[in-house]
Amino acid sequence: MTASLIDLVGYCAAVLTTVSFVPQVWLTLRSRDVSGISLGMYSLFTAGIALWLLYGLLQHNLPIVAANAITLVLALIVLVMRLRLHKPQSP
Repeated sequence: MTASLIDLVGYCAAVLTTVSFVPQVWLTLRSRDVSGISLGMYSLFTAGIALWLLYGLLQHNLPIVAANAITLVLALIVLVMRLRLHKPQSP
C-alpha cells in the first residue's frame, strides 16, 4: 500500500468514528437526558481517547490527532453533562 492510500484509510476512519459521536452529543444537549449514560463507561472511554490523542501527538500522526482531539471534546461534553445533570435514584 502506498503512503497516500494508508493516509486516506486513516482519514476515513477518523471521520467516521468522530462523526459517530455527533448524534449522541446532539441528543444529550437537546434533551438534557443523561439517565441512560454510564458514568463508568464514559469515564474510561474519555481517558482512552485522551491517551490515543497523546499517542497520536507522540507519533506525529495527524489522522489520529485530529480524530481524537475532536472526539475528546465531544466525549467530554457528554461526560460533563452526565456528571452535572444525573440525579441519583432514591432507594
